[in-house]
Amino acid sequence: MKIALFGGSFDPPHKGHQKIAHQALELLDIDQLFIVPTFLNPFKKCSHAPSDLRKKWLEQLFGNCEKIKILSFESDSKRQVPTIETVLHIKKTYPVSKLYLIVGSDSFATLPQWTRYEELMTHVEVVVALRHKFESSKDLKILPINVNISSSKLREHLDETFIPKRIRQEVKEYYSKESNG
Repeated sequence: MKIALFGGSFDPPHKGHQKIAHQALELLDIDQLFIVPTFLNPFKKCSHAPSDLRKKWLEQLFGNCEKIKILSFESDSKRQVPTIETVLHIKKTYPVSKLYLIVGSDSFATLPQWTRYEELMTHVEVVVALRHKFESSKDLKILPINVNISSSKLREHLDETFIPKRIRQEVKEYYSKESNG
């Protein structure tokens, strides 16, 4: 089974995340895309929306796509989970023949700082989702996203054009309340 793993905080999910998922299904030879919301990103001190709510939004966005599964392993753990643990869980649970790890170009630069980086690289092939210009000396698979938005920018300025319609009202209400609150 060929699987792509796309993890993140998704705080909130946005159209860039949707495009990454659609590009992964279109451009990678995969049987399944696992979208993995964190409980708490190992590089962050807090999340804004609770993990159960972020998972619910992802299920609303992608639940009708047969090749996409929202994998709750990290959010159910109720702790910071390094990617290597998720990768090993997937390999133990599913008959994996190929495992891609999708990261944004901003995260790609920090990969060597990830827990058990060398071990992680023996289990996955990295795929970079491009949001803006990116240069690397490595021969990498690229997902050309070119949606210049991040969840943190979206929380600061709730530009609804970047919030998928299926979750737009709920996301706007949640983050409006949080910022006023």
